[in-house]
Amino acid sequence: MIQFRKTILLFLVTVSFGLNAQNTFKNWPDIIRKNDPSWYGTDEAKKIAENVLLYQRNIGGWPKNIQMQNPLSEAEKQNLITLKSDLHEITTDNGATCQEMLFMSKMYAQVKDDRYAASFLKGLNYLLEAQYANGGWPQFYPLKKGYYTHITYNDDSMVNILNIMKQISEETNYYSIKPSKAIVEKTKKAFDKGIDCILKTQYKQNGVLTAWCAQHDEVTLAPANARAFELASLSGYESSKIVLLLMSIEQPSPAIITAVKSAQAWFEKTKITNLEEKRVLDDKGKIIDKKMISAVSAPPIWARFMDLETNEPFFCDRDGIRKKSIDQIGSERRNGYSWYSDGPKEVLKKYPDWAIKNGVKVTAKEAAPAKKNDNVVLTVAQDGSGDFTKIQDAIYAAPAFPYEKVTINIKNGTYNEKIRIPEWNTHLTLIGESKENTIITFDDNFKKINLGRNSTFYTYTVLVEGDDFSASNITIKNASGDNGQGIALSVVANRAKISNCAILGNQDTLYLSGSSTKQYFKDCYIEGTTDFIFGSATVLFENCTISSIKNSYVTAASTPQNVPFGFVFKNCKLTANPEATDVYLGRPWRIYAKTVFLNCNLGKQIRAEGWENWSKPDAEKNTFYAEYNCKGEGAQTTKRVSWSHQLQKSEADKYSTENILQDAVVNWYSK
Repeated sequence: MIQFRKTILLFLVTVSFGLNAQNTFKNWPDIIRKNDPSWYGTDEAKKIAENVLLYQRNIGGWPKNIQMQNPLSEAEKQNLITLKSDLHEITTDNGATCQEMLFMSKMYAQVKDDRYAASFLKGLNYLLEAQYANGGWPQFYPLKKGYYTHITYNDDSMVNILNIMKQISEETNYYSIKPSKAIVEKTKKAFDKGIDCILKTQYKQNGVLTAWCAQHDEVTLAPANARAFELASLSGYESSKIVLLLMSIEQPSPAIITAVKSAQAWFEKTKITNLEEKRVLDDKGKIIDKKMISAVSAPPIWARFMDLETNEPFFCDRDGIRKKSIDQIGSERRNGYSWYSDGPKEVLKKYPDWAIKNGVKVTAKEAAPAKKNDNVVLTVAQDGSGDFTKIQDAIYAAPAFPYEKVTINIKNGTYNEKIRIPEWNTHLTLIGESKENTIITFDDNFKKINLGRNSTFYTYTVLVEGDDFSASNITIKNASGDNGQGIALSVVANRAKISNCAILGNQDTLYLSGSSTKQYFKDCYIEGTTDFIFGSATVLFENCTISSIKNSYVTAASTPQNVPFGFVFKNCKLTANPEATDVYLGRPWRIYAKTVFLNCNLGKQIRAEGWENWSKPDAEKNTFYAEYNCKGEGAQTTKRVSWSHQLQKSEADKYSTENILQDAVVNWYSK
């Protein structure tokens, strides 16, 4: 029955992936953030892009709360053309302008239409123009009378802008459109001014720095009112994103360090752990009532509005009269507004590592392994100095489907164990004391397992089934020797990151599977003989050394037909033992295999033809084997088999980290 369920699940995943080029999201922000990169090359995306271009005003910004994907009549299109020069209702509120710029960047990454690049750059210029001399941004620009002129942190408006400035000023690859050096310099100055504004608006309570208000007066920088129910107050929601932005700055100034320390202390002081929100829904899933109920050791939450002097939470209806609880205000505001947030939890989670990195003393309470609802940290040491002497025992002790990361620190030693991380052990991280001396080893192979034709898949030393897995500073070895198939590491999980690890074996060393899984190997050493990197997953190998023990094949991908990327090697080095003089880059385990080498150093062991069809003539028509800008004695591009490819730069540019691993999860991989 379990195998039957797995088969059905695999079928459903395969079917859904075949349809992923069709947009299935109803809301405009979801369309931008959740679609697969390949969708942006579809006709559907191009039609939406035409709408986005129409909605953009000549000044560069967009109005808010527009469902850009909705079809437009000819009359509506003409009206939008007429509105191009209109200077009203152009904003960064509710994600406007920032999200449309992101959409244009994603479009340009797939379709090199110069209008998309021009639209993005016009939006960037709009943001630069809208900045106040003091570094802040208003909610609307050109300015709209009323509270809209205040410096606006509300709904992360200013943080969204500063994140754009940060990405562009640091010349990262987050956006596909690259501004001129002059514009990059402007974004650096804009970012620095914005951070200075943030530091100056951090509220002092009896001389002690705390947090921020959703709005600050554009002249005095004091906390300011907005709508009737949005009185000047310290914000538990908006302040969290501000602090996360400050924490993302490399080599922070003493003023930034003080701001983060002060905000962290305020978050600790103001967290609420004795209340939980209960929502009552109707048959259509709409919220019809919210209640706050008492609870013991509830996950921490923070009020969105807190008194400037006492930190006491308060709530308002449209009459602007402060109340002490949400049940004292009318249902329209009670149910239609977010009065509490768990956003600061992310600050408290990241603070200890940030503090240590930046030379800030961390208290025992801050550094202690967290208990309920926080990170779990376990230690494995063979000498008995940790929580466990065996790695598998620590995994057994880890919580199932945790809300937060579970870290298992492994002290130096050789652990003769066969390790399985089940699918319910998500968010698990293994960290070795050192790659050279933290060794997990076992010696299963095909003949030893002897369970029939699929025995290979049971030979693993380490099997990872739980999603959101990471490992670093570890050697994982199949010690059975050159005795047939023997997997060292088998990863069937989604969002797996392996860094600074050694993966050692012979035939079938590294198995990477899953028709829709994304995995990332960075700074690793991977060694084997025949097909020693094989499977169906989408995997990015970056800055890795790939070493062949004897003459054979490096890869054997089985990429599903509709998956855009298979195995991608970037900036890797392919080496070999002296006896290995005839090595193929790959052969297709299944006929739709995809394997690409970019900017790699290929040793002299690589055969001139490069690739082999594994006696599958159909594979020559359906595989995608390619190289770009590779160097070394093995990079004999003119002698490659005719059915492989040498990419142009424009084609190679599509192999960005964001495209391969998907933008929806790429931030996870960067952690």
